[in-house]
Amino acid sequence: FSHFTQTQLVVVAFAILFVVVIVVATYLEKRKTKALRNRFGSEYNRAVLKHGSRQKAEEKLAGRETRVDAFKIHELGAIERQRFVAAWQTVQSRFVDFPKAAVTEADELIAALLVARGYPRDTFEQSAADLSVAHPRMMESYRATHAIAARPSGSEANTEELRFAMIQSRAIFDELIETQKPIETRTAA
Repeated sequence: FSHFTQTQLVVVAFAILFVVVIVVATYLEKRKTKALRNRFGSEYNRAVLKHGSRQKAEEKLAGRETRVDAFKIHELGAIERQRFVAAWQTVQSRFVDFPKAAVTEADELIAALLVARGYPRDTFEQSAADLSVAHPRMMESYRATHAIAARPSGSEANTEELRFAMIQSRAIFDELIETQKPIETRTAA
């Protein structure tokens, strides 16, 4: 080092510092991406496709988290919970005689359950985005069942599709109606 000038040493030090900053920033970015990918599952990939880039998708997913943090999501009281369970049983019992109507009613009941838990009444896509923050693993099923329920009369779903939608709706309903652990506990696991 004795044959380097002080200016050369300063330049080398800044170059090393610059490389270290780039390496740390890259590491943190990859860690953030991995965390979001693990947290949102297939919803992460869907956001990347929709927004055209990983960076935009990650901004949107972080925005979802911020938006949902502002909601007052809460457990249902025992009476309200029982009312929803009874309503579900009524919807389910109608499936044999009126499968399309039952699937549509199940979709509407899930939307009402979300509102009762503190999610705002919004478009399906916004509600799905909001729900993906706490329940990312059920989003593919939620979107698929809604698509079947929302089909217009001229393009009715077949019996197998309706059966699938009803089974998936039941799983979604059960997940939303059960007593939830705090979000911090669920994400830490």
